[in-house]
Amino acid sequence: MFFWDATMVLLIPAILLSLFAQFRISSSYKKYSKIRSETGLTGAQAARELLNSGGLYDVRVEPIGGRLSDHYDPRTRVIRLSEDVYHGSSLSSVAIAAHETGHALQHAAGYFPMQLRSSFVPIANFGSGAGPILIMVGLFMPSFDWLLQIGILAFTFAVIFQLITLPVEYNASGRAMSLLQEKGMLGGNEIGGARSVLNAAALTYVAAALAAVLQLARFILIARGRSDD
Repeated sequence: MFFWDATMVLLIPAILLSLFAQFRISSSYKKYSKIRSETGLTGAQAARELLNSGGLYDVRVEPIGGRLSDHYDPRTRVIRLSEDVYHGSSLSSVAIAAHETGHALQHAAGYFPMQLRSSFVPIANFGSGAGPILIMVGLFMPSFDWLLQIGILAFTFAVIFQLITLPVEYNASGRAMSLLQEKGMLGGNEIGGARSVLNAAALTYVAAALAAVLQLARFILIARGRSDD
């Protein structure tokens, strides 16, 4: 999105979905962060119990600053939960902690899409950062036109990473819901709320993947237009 032309219209669906996804995750998190879970477990306690039940005693659970900054780090085997989730005993806290535990379980089980995503991280970071720059240089400096094609190829790896992320995130949420019900951490009237939080979070990944795909399509159209001139 570093310059404006007619192809920008392609990004409108992604922009709208991104805005909707941000609204959904914000509203769902806010709503269910006010509802205390029936078990009274904090996010940290829920994660610890689920990890122990899966035999993952060596995976640590630590607090981290920021809001909705929760993640699992496969390199250090640490689940990091934002302060509100780590210390909170709300339905949102338990659901999010369970989701990150799902990632730890994926890692332990050798879940292939997660392994594939991890292998794509370096090249995806390069593609998302350098790709648009190479494309811009190729567009505005005709003598370096070949950089346009290299930039598109690099950005393609970033798009692939976003697409691989979708099954990883949805599978982690599925594992989370199954675990929470299996271990009795959710009452019957809490299942819908937990699923709402996790579905809203997953929608942000769908929006990111759509944005990446449409941006790639835009770059390809620009390149084709350039070659036709």
